[in-house]
Amino acid sequence: MSRSSWPSRHERRRGASLEVLRAEAHDELQTVVMERLRDGEDPWDFMEELPTVDELVVWMLRAELIREDDERRPSAARDYRMLRQIALDHPPLTSTVWTMLGRLEAEAG
Repeated sequence: MSRSSWPSRHERRRGASLEVLRAEAHDELQTVVMERLRDGEDPWDFMEELPTVDELVVWMLRAELIREDDERRPSAARDYRMLRQIALDHPPLTSTVWTMLGRLEAEAG
């Protein structure tokens, strides 16, 4: 298989199961934690500000939807619809999506 015929990371993620997406998000978060620890940061100072694995999965899926929409920044209404669609497409992420939407509303209001 030539390199040009390999599926892109985006193509692999799009068809990936939730378990694969969660594993990928977990790896990303572990990398962030390790980087910050190497920089001498105290985990008590930053761990609460990091997203959960499921929150990161939602942000990754949202980023895919934005890429598919020609990279246009979504309006607040479009963002809400995208996040709702993620919850509908991935029922185990529903409570995470609604928690995130509540936080976004609180920040905006």
